[in-house]
Order: sequence, then structure tokens, then C-alpha cells
Amino acid sequence: MLDELREKLRPFCVKAVEEGIPAEEVDRWIGQARPCAVLTSGGDGPVAGRFGGPLLLPAGVPDPAHPYVASVDLAALPEDSTDLPLPPAGRLLLFASPWYISDTANHGQAVYVPAGTPVEERDRNAWHDHGIEGGAEAHAFRSLPQCELRVRTEPDLPYYYLPDWSSKTLPGFPHAYELTEVWGSARDRRPFQGHQLQIGGYPDQEDSEVDPLNDLASRAVQQAEQGYWGGGEPVSGAVEDWVLLAHWGPLLHYPEGTDVQWGIQRADLAARRFDRTFTTVYGNP
Repeated sequence: MLDELREKLRPFCVKAVEEGIPAEEVDRWIGQARPCAVLTSGGDGPVAGRFGGPLLLPAGVPDPAHPYVASVDLAALPEDSTDLPLPPAGRLLLFASPWYISDTANHGQAVYVPAGTPVEERDRNAWHDHGIEGGAEAHAFRSLPQCELRVRTEPDLPYYYLPDWSSKTLPGFPHAYELTEVWGSARDRRPFQGHQLQIGGYPDQEDSEVDPLNDLASRAVQQAEQGYWGGGEPVSGAVEDWVLLAHWGPLLHYPEGTDVQWGIQRADLAARRFDRTFTTVYGNP
């Protein structure tokens, strides 16, 4: 799989060297490549999920507090399509409010339904009962079409060039900014009509300089300290303790350039504590 990923990155490597970035640094940069599962409404890969559709949950799971985005059939993901310790089967349901609620609030959630678990259909609009109002943004969300999602495996590289705001560049990569610029132009990962999810890989956020997981971890800690999230359990503020579970760029008219990131601590993912998923939304109005 690693050889296949490197081969897919060949056009990026050629362009980066043509832009004057030392070949040795380019080679070290692609050493950071991670596999990710890209689920889209087109393509010829196997069906591995659905954008929208009926909301099917076990009887004991409360109605989610955020709109239903998509479901992912984990058994349908190709082997080694991510480096995450995901369950081998079952469904991952993703929820998000892709508009601003507050600067630090948790904007979504994830629910894991193990294979064979009895489910019942729920009201997809039950999130209104939780006091979340989106106005025109919520109307735009509801107008997004629903469809099957087909999966392919792609390599992913960082789309940020600072580990934190106090640094000048990523350690060991003096051309990190240029590398992310080339990566942004060499790939074609922005969704068509909002029908794309990415499972695993690196977070992707428009106008991002710092690793978006850094911001996500910081918000999770703040929300946990205020008693709004985390269930009273420890929450790490160290970005290395977090991974990207999923990314979605819905292409809403407002806010434009919207990016939704679902992050989870590595330990929680290994323990299948999907209730400990934290979600951030970025918009470029």
C-alpha cells in the first residue's frame, strides 16, 4: 500500500521539484503520507456509505443534537484505506451543524452502530428540539441532495505548515509553506456539490496555517473544563494525542469555504469511544 501511495504522489513530487524545492526535502515530506478513504457520489469504487438517507439508530441511543450528515459502512472500506484503528464492521454515523454556534462549542458528534445491532428509524429533524437554530444555513443544509457514496483510497499530506502559532515552520521542513501550496494545487480533493467525505488522513481547512487538530484539541479541553463536553473524563490538549476521524466540505453558500472536522483522541478511538468525538466547523464568510 505504501508503494501505491508513493506512486500516486509522483505528480506532486515532480511539480514540487520544478518549483525549486530540494528533492531530498520533497522525499522526506511524502514520508508523512497517510492513507485516507475518500467517499464521493461519483466514481467506480464500491458503495461504502450514504450522504443523508433515513436515520437508523439503536433504541437506547438518544436523538442526536445535530443534523445527520452521513453514514459509513466500515466493512466496505478497503483494507488499509486508513491507518486508523477503526472497527472492522458496523456503521459510523456522522452529525454536524455546519454553521457557527459559538467559537468553542462542539459542533457535531459521531455514533458507532456495531454490525447486527437492531435499529429503528428516527426523525432526522429531532435536532431542532435541542435548541439549535441555523436559519438560512439550516435550510441550505437540508437542500443538499442525498446519495450513495463510493470509496477510493488516496494518499494524504499535511495541508498546513505551522505546528502552532509560535513556530515559523514545521520542524525539518524549511519549505513547508511551498510544499503545502504545491499539494493544494496538485490534488483535487474539494467535493462536488457537497458529496464527499474523507475518513482518516490529515485535516483540511481553507486558509489554515496551523494544524486544525491543534485548534480542535484546544477547544475540546476548554469545553471539558467548563463541563460542556467529555463526561468528566480527562481530555488531552496535545495534538499528537488526536487523529482526524473525518472531514467534510459541504460547499454551503454561507459560510463559504466551510470545513467540518471530526477529531478523536487515539486512546478513545482504540476503545471505540466514539461518543468522545469532538467536531469543529470553519467558515470563510
